[in-house]
Amino acid sequence: MRPSAASATLPLDEHMEESRLAQRQADRWLISGSILIGTAALGIFGLPLFLRGVWLLRRAQQNGLSVRPMMVTLLGYLVIIDAAINTVGWALDLIGSHTLLARVLLNGWGHMFDAGYFWHFNELWVGGASGPGEKAMEVGMILTVFTMRIAAAIGFLQMKRWGQQWMIVTCWMGVVIWVLYVFNMTMFADVRFAGTIFPVVGWWLYDIFYITPFLAIPYLHTVNREIFTD
Repeated sequence: MRPSAASATLPLDEHMEESRLAQRQADRWLISGSILIGTAALGIFGLPLFLRGVWLLRRAQQNGLSVRPMMVTLLGYLVIIDAAINTVGWALDLIGSHTLLARVLLNGWGHMFDAGYFWHFNELWVGGASGPGEKAMEVGMILTVFTMRIAAAIGFLQMKRWGQQWMIVTCWMGVVIWVLYVFNMTMFADVRFAGTIFPVVGWWLYDIFYITPFLAIPYLHTVNREIFTD
């Protein structure tokens, strides 16, 4: 992209300082939006903040400032949001299943899409969803994949080479999770889809969001690794 005339005439030090400030301002909005979206319940309030951050970053690029590439920004923050939504939702089911918030959100989710969050809810010794295999997925993924994905995305956004490498690893792990979850839902379809308002169609509507690792993998394998630092 051709730099603007104003930025082209700036001394290098001033250019770098303006770029740093523009990046920080955009990240402030992006982080705020990602935190709210990551809670799931407050996502509607976080989306405008996130889009404001994207707009600020795009404006900085159009002004010729040296800011983070847009594709790196979008992939990094979307991975954080994806991992945060799963972590917050499953953590609520694990340790907050008797709260009013869980009874509204999780039972509502179970009634609409996935009856594993409605069928015999809070009847296991752990509490929360009783869907076959759900608790094993929750504990295993929260303690490993999703925390790793958040850490990898932070390093990726900081343009660190280890962040890019671990993004590749955790995105492929996301593919494994997706295949496992689809097979688990299929094997126990009589429990997971029985009596729901939007059964199989509803599952595919929200499952599309979980295909994001598939979309990131080609970019991560083909991006110029020289833009990331050790």
